[in-house]
This record gives sequence, C-alpha cells and structure tokens, in this order.
Amino acid sequence: MNDGLVLLTGASGYVGGRLLKLLEERGLRLRCLARRPEALRPRVGPSTEVVAGDVLDRPSLDAALRGIRAAFYLVHSMGASGSFVEADRLAARNFGAAARAAGVERIIYLGGLGCEEEELSPHLRSRQEVGRILRESGVPVLEFRASIVIGSGSLSFEMIRSLVERLPVMITPKWVKVPAQPIAIDDLLDYLAAGLALPVAACRVYEIGGADRVSYADIMRVYARHRGLRLRMIPVPVLTPYLSSLWLGLVTPLYARIGRKLIESIVHPTVVRDAAALTAFAVRPVGVEEAVRRAFASEERHYAATRWSDALSSSGAPPAWGGVQFGSRLVDSRTRDVPAAPAAAFAPIERIGGAAGWYAWNPLWRLRGFLDLLAGGVGVRRGRASPTTLRVGDAVDWWRVEALEPGRRLRLAAEMKLPGRAWLEFEVTGDGRAATIRQTAIFDPVGLPGRIYWYTLYPVHQLVFGGMLKGIAKAALREKEAGR
Repeated sequence: MNDGLVLLTGASGYVGGRLLKLLEERGLRLRCLARRPEALRPRVGPSTEVVAGDVLDRPSLDAALRGIRAAFYLVHSMGASGSFVEADRLAARNFGAAARAAGVERIIYLGGLGCEEEELSPHLRSRQEVGRILRESGVPVLEFRASIVIGSGSLSFEMIRSLVERLPVMITPKWVKVPAQPIAIDDLLDYLAAGLALPVAACRVYEIGGADRVSYADIMRVYARHRGLRLRMIPVPVLTPYLSSLWLGLVTPLYARIGRKLIESIVHPTVVRDAAALTAFAVRPVGVEEAVRRAFASEERHYAATRWSDALSSSGAPPAWGGVQFGSRLVDSRTRDVPAAPAAAFAPIERIGGAAGWYAWNPLWRLRGFLDLLAGGVGVRRGRASPTTLRVGDAVDWWRVEALEPGRRLRLAAEMKLPGRAWLEFEVTGDGRAATIRQTAIFDPVGLPGRIYWYTLYPVHQLVFGGMLKGIAKAALREKEAGR
C-alpha cells in the first residue's frame, strides 16, 4: 500500500486532519477529497493532491477515486440539520459503488463501538450500518470501531474540558457512569495507518480501545487532577438526553443538536468485546491517565509553536468581547500597521518594562504589581537586567522572556500570582517601509476562578492592551524619525 495512491476523506475533520499529517510524515502519496478544496489546500503538504468531490454526489467521486489503491472513509453527517441517517446511508452507497468501479483494493472505515444486539442510539446504529453498506459494495473493508477519543480538539474531550473547567460542582445524570473504553488519538491514528499494511484477507471489523474501562465521570476526575482542580459531582436519577443536551449547550461549545446525538450514544456501553485487534496489529494502546497527559502535552507543543497571526484575523479589527478561545486558552489579539521598518517597530518592544514602562497606563501596571507583591508574588521589584537588550530567560518585571527572535518576535511568560497561566506575545512582520505589529495576550485559566478573573478584568485589559499597542506604534514612529 505504501507504493500506491491513497485517498483520504474527512481531512477537514478532527481525526482526518490528524491522520493527514501522520500519513504525510510517513511519505505516503495522498489525495484528499473535499467539498471546498480551496479551504483545505493551505493545510496540506506540497506532495498531497486535493480534489473537489462530495460523497452525496455520486458522479463527483469517479475522478477522485481513479488510480486509488486504498481509501480512508472518515465522513459522517452527525451535524446535519436533516436526517443524518439517510445522508450517511446515501453517502456510503455512493462511495462503495464508486470505489468498486475504480478498482479500489480496500476501504478503511472508522465506526463506533456498541453491541449490535442492543437497541443502539440512532447515531451508533448509523455508524455500524455505514460499515455494512460499504462491505456490500464488494470492496474489502477494514472497519475499526472505537469509543471515546481522547485528544485536544476531539468532540468528547472538549465537552469534558468545558464541564470540568466551568462547573466546580456538577449535577450528573446516569449516563456519566456508563462504561467506555476511551482511546488516545495517537493510538487511533496508529491503528488507521497500520490498516494500510494489513493483508486484504484479514480485513474485517476490529474493535479498538484504550487499556482502561472507565466512565465519563472517571475521565472528568482524571482531567481535573491534571489541571489541579477540585471536582464535586452530585448524581441525580433523572436527566434525559434531551435535557442533558440543552444543559450542555449552555455550558459547553456543543450545539444542543450535536450534544443530544452524542449523549444518546453515551448511554450505551462502548467497550471492546473482541480483542482481535491486539493480535492483528502491533499497536498497544495506553490508559486514560496517559491519554489525558498526552492531550495536554500536545497542546503545549501546539501553543509553543503557534504564530497567532496564522490563526487569527490580521484585519486589525477589535477582538470580540472576552477574546477568542483556543482549547483551554483565552486569547486577546490585535494588530496595528505602522509606516516604519520592522526593525524600528520591534525596537520599542525589546525595551518594554523596567524603567521604560509599558507604553500606556503605567499607574495601572504599577498597581497590579503592588497587588501581586501583597499576594506574595514578585511584583515589579525585578525590573530588567538591560534597558535595551533581552535574552531568553531574562526577567522583565513580573514576566520572563520565554522566546525571542530578534527583530521579529518576543514572548513573555507571566510569573505573577494568577488563577492560571498567562503569556504576552509581540510579533512584527513587514518589509523595509511598513510593518504590522501583532500583540497577543494569552490566558490559560484554571477552573471557574480563572475565568471569573479574566472576564472581570477584561474591561481593564481593553484599556491597557489597546493603549500599550498604540504606545508601541508611536514609539516605532519616533524610532523611524530618529533614524535608528
């Protein structure tokens, strides 16, 4: 399979997007099917082909599947406003027929765990029906059935994050105690990739899961421990999936429609009953503790490498009230264009703090430092070692230099007393005549107290951050006029 062309559907989704990067890293020849190719192309590597197509439009699949040896089928219609069951059924029939006509050697499909003998939810029943329809096409199908996926960005993990972070006391319905066998996203991806090397004769349904059988309540407790949060649960005997979905819609990013379909699936045990995958594949999945630890570690790597100018609009418009949320982080990012060279724009940033101050509202900065000192923090006593230059590790008042690219980027990590973690980042881009300064405040709140802190002070942040960026821009113009 490594020598053949592989088709990936669902590359714009969570699992498909992660699988795309893994397969590219392993040097596979890839073609991605997308309804909007222009949206996906910036996210793929130079050797990956992106073609237009829709699994609900049978003729559009013929060109996409031409020359394909193996195809990943990672699409579903759970977010559809109409009948997702009918949409999934039609999509599977179209894809199976087109794959057979194109001579595809195998289809690798990701479905959901659940005992077929039970009265499953419409969502789980549909996921398993899709696998059957694909097999009816006559193309060999390798179907993986998984439970909860643990990884930053997955639907289930983000629901857990929102509940634990926002609700220190939680009224829990019966479904939080239903057993599941969550799998780390890395292990799931390893299974999917390994499916390319499995002999065609061994293609069948494989149930996959992590090393532990736990409940949603157990996962929430693990998450809380890793975040240093106290979590109290008050069980109640009645709370229907419909009421639970409305409740989730209030306290999590889930739409009530999605939440209801998710909860209807959660009420069924999703555990591995057939351990054949452990014999057929070399993957040895980790337990829930390690899966959650990996999710946090992945976030840390992501944020350490992030250029916020890649993720946020560069229009310079004021941010939405409260900022934008990325994972657990709350982000306030704004830009300002200045008619000065990038070196002139970055010079006042490198002098920030200490005797030079923070370019606006310095009394408020000093007050914040005094309050930090009263709370046992470092306050503003440290100043900075040099008034003009910085190095990684230097102290800047109650901040410390975490990353520095001279003339381009400065990232400060807060060392003040906070109900969370905070960073302040500056990035300068442009040519020899004009520059854009992006200033980004990032806060990782711990629990409800952290969120209350952020939103309570946000009006002050509007004044301080807005004034600071304006002051830096003015200082950049003075640098230009002075010819430095």
